[in-house]
Amino acid sequence: MIRKLFLAPLLFSTVFSYSQTKDEVFIRRLADEILHNGQAYQNLRTLTKTIGARLAGSPQMYAAERWGYDLLKQSGSTRVYKQPVMVPHWVRGGKDECIALPAGGKKKPLQVIALGNSIGTKNVALTAAVVMVHNFEELEQRKNELRGKIVFYNYKFNASFIRTFEAYGDAVKYRSQGPSRAAKYGAIGVIVRSMSHSTDNEPHTGMLSYDSMFASIPAVAVGLKDADWLASEIGKHAQLKLSIKTNGHFLPDAEGHNIIAELKGSEKPDEYITIGGHLDSWDNGEGAHDDGAGITQTIEVLRALVALGYQPRHTIRFVLFANEENGARGGKQYATAAQSNREKHILAIESDAGGFTPRAFSFNCSDDQFEKAKGWLPLIGPYGCNEFIKGGGGTDIAPLKDQLGTPLCGFLPDSQRYFDLHHAASDIFENVNKRELELGAVNMAALVYLVDRYGF
Repeated sequence: MIRKLFLAPLLFSTVFSYSQTKDEVFIRRLADEILHNGQAYQNLRTLTKTIGARLAGSPQMYAAERWGYDLLKQSGSTRVYKQPVMVPHWVRGGKDECIALPAGGKKKPLQVIALGNSIGTKNVALTAAVVMVHNFEELEQRKNELRGKIVFYNYKFNASFIRTFEAYGDAVKYRSQGPSRAAKYGAIGVIVRSMSHSTDNEPHTGMLSYDSMFASIPAVAVGLKDADWLASEIGKHAQLKLSIKTNGHFLPDAEGHNIIAELKGSEKPDEYITIGGHLDSWDNGEGAHDDGAGITQTIEVLRALVALGYQPRHTIRFVLFANEENGARGGKQYATAAQSNREKHILAIESDAGGFTPRAFSFNCSDDQFEKAKGWLPLIGPYGCNEFIKGGGGTDIAPLKDQLGTPLCGFLPDSQRYFDLHHAASDIFENVNKRELELGAVNMAALVYLVDRYGF
């Protein structure tokens, strides 16, 4: 038995070595280069610990742009340049506060954070009774109770969704649309259950979108433990009030930049493969998973290809997009420029789902293109992404599909822990695993290589 256990792997290894293709060999070389000599983890450390949070318009945004520009040049690209884009400049303006005031009870501070792009309470506390609703249907049913009140959206992540981005997609409308839908019926403030299924009490920020037809009202997200406490207390105290104080406001738009590097193609230099992530982050953490991981993986793909002396057939663009979090203007500008220049983009790939263990790629493309991609699964699968999914893409690359019809691809790591950290103060460097981050870069590099070699 012992002899058989040792002989079987040896036999497999011998047989497999004779069947290796050129692609298998090169992808193995890419993997070895990244896993043995990778710089993504150290680059992420520098980005998060030296620069930190990188909200659009902030001084840290400009520091990150300089860092990204210099690193792309050092990584051996053919060309590096800055693409100007005007970005919104929202500032939090101070500490966000919320205190629960039960009638005749003890005051309780709640862990909250103002939603991105929300207006503040203008240095005075906003105090009013709170009305809890669980969904928009209940909001409509109770619309006559909302005037002069604070609405609490207590909509939980749906635990039945195995892919947690589906739970986020299901719940996020209460953050993005909730304030204006409550304001429609005279509400003066909103508190939203954080977009998370974590077990801690960290509040998670994120962008809201005001409807110009209704008043813009202050809005905060609350940590999950405090959300559960608040729901329980509302059941006990019909006249429970909340006192909210926030300071958010806009400054004039600022000039930011997409930071772009190219490896020029040797055969089809006017056909482009885009790979990227977004350089900005929310201001309450370090933006390590969202999206420092995608940024450093993108740069690592470039570094590894150059290190192996790879000469691409198509021009490969490595893009550090501006302003994904509260405006998505970087992606829009990139697509607008590509359309104006009549560029042909054969595929755009985005990493904006964290730096966890690779699981899958999603493809927003034709059926024929998807079938072609599935033929590469045996080459990529051994490194983690053993599933290709139809549909998806990414916020920054979506405008390329809208304006040029470009096929899109999203890198999908394991998502189970992502929304524990997403848009929260806990999205820090220490919560990124070096091995997982590097394996993500391996899978992205392998896909870029295959698309460049065989087209799409």
